[in-house]
Amino acid sequence: MKITIAHRLFLVILAAAGLAVVGMFLIMQWSIERGFRRYVVSLEQAQLTRLAERLEEGYAGRNSWEFLKRDPDAWQRLLATSFPRERPGPPKQEHQPPPWRDDAPPPDPPGVSGTRPAPPHRFGERFFLLDAARQPVVPPTDVPAAADIKPLRNRGQVVGYLGLLPHRHFADERQIRFLREQRLALALVAGTVVLLAAGLSLPLANRLVRPIKALAAGTRQLSAGRFEARVPVASADELGQLARDFNSLALTLEKNEEARRQWVADISHELRTPLAVLRGEIEAIQDGIHCPTTEAIASLHGEALRLGRLVEDLYQLSLFDLGALTYRKRELDCATILTQALESFQPDFSAKGIALRAELGEGADHPLFADGERLRQLFDNLLENSLKYTDSSGKLLVRLEYAGNRAVIHFQDSGPGVPPEALEHIFERLYRVEASRNRATGGAGLGLAICRNIVAAHDGTIEAADSPLGGLWITVTLPVTGRMA
Repeated sequence: MKITIAHRLFLVILAAAGLAVVGMFLIMQWSIERGFRRYVVSLEQAQLTRLAERLEEGYAGRNSWEFLKRDPDAWQRLLATSFPRERPGPPKQEHQPPPWRDDAPPPDPPGVSGTRPAPPHRFGERFFLLDAARQPVVPPTDVPAAADIKPLRNRGQVVGYLGLLPHRHFADERQIRFLREQRLALALVAGTVVLLAAGLSLPLANRLVRPIKALAAGTRQLSAGRFEARVPVASADELGQLARDFNSLALTLEKNEEARRQWVADISHELRTPLAVLRGEIEAIQDGIHCPTTEAIASLHGEALRLGRLVEDLYQLSLFDLGALTYRKRELDCATILTQALESFQPDFSAKGIALRAELGEGADHPLFADGERLRQLFDNLLENSLKYTDSSGKLLVRLEYAGNRAVIHFQDSGPGVPPEALEHIFERLYRVEASRNRATGGAGLGLAICRNIVAAHDGTIEAADSPLGGLWITVTLPVTGRMA
């Protein structure tokens, strides 16, 4: 039989309630018996004091305890009159003579109503009397050490001791009945609480398990590829936080799935275009429409190179995602690599009529710990991006400066600019500002994504903003290591 979480929670709550009730029952029973025992002891002390006063009066009239030794029944009469269990009748007379006086009135004859002392209850059997020498006057003969003893005095002298034997159990029937009723009441309360806990724990367990069931159902939907699945957030506790985290995970997976589909569509588009051009040119030559001239072959070679660059860029990105892209880092001068990149692109910028100006600071004292080839690839991609998107007769300013332990490279070009909403997406893969993806004005949209990966591998940052010249301002920040050896 499968035990569900709801049943387990039900058993746990019921067991906890049962243990709490049992503990409460035992503690309350112990407290009641202890308090009742203290109450009984206080009553016994009062009765002990009252009996001691009557014994002191009796000794004052006799100056000895012989009257109790000669007449053992006098002790029982004394106990009976000191602790009476009265029956209904007329009020007692105020001055009742002691039971040991010779002129004490005889007991009422049978059939005459009045207040009569009943035989003493078992409480009276626990009293004993000792003389001044601690010799027993009234049994028992062996006095335990735990007995409560009260000295009896006559004219300032100790003439005896009245003692009370300790009791181990309640002997009075009324006391036993009282404790029995209290135990029964506690048992009824405990049983009622357990039944209430059993009745409430199952709905409570089902309520606690409901969010978990919703999460389990949502997880099965995610496993089936339904990333739009969401679970309701019904509380602000840990389960509510778990539901919010689940919804965040589902949203991320949904966005990743959309990005994957878009990625596949974009890659298909990027690969299809050069392949279609190559196929069309080749078929035209095969059909005799075009002659295999030097210009036609150069066009085919250009499309092949474009396709090769695209495949290489995709390969570089995939290696970065897999963590398999290797970097051979060493200390080098950033200004030297940037100068080499600018010199290689100078003819292209001049041919397009773009003024290229460089402001490079001294970098001998600020070497970078970097991979020279990857750093050159970074600068080439940024320069190629400015070359493609900057209008003719425009400007490009490249500035290298050092701020503390950072090397900061700025690329500021002239118009056209980039819309503000596109700045945060400009480093995403296959993202282009123009939605038409026209090849006449740009590439596949992978260059800046590769730049971001290279900068991240060097523990740097890359940011895009509006350029003061009207175009795009890209800032690359890389850490420096100190003076080169």
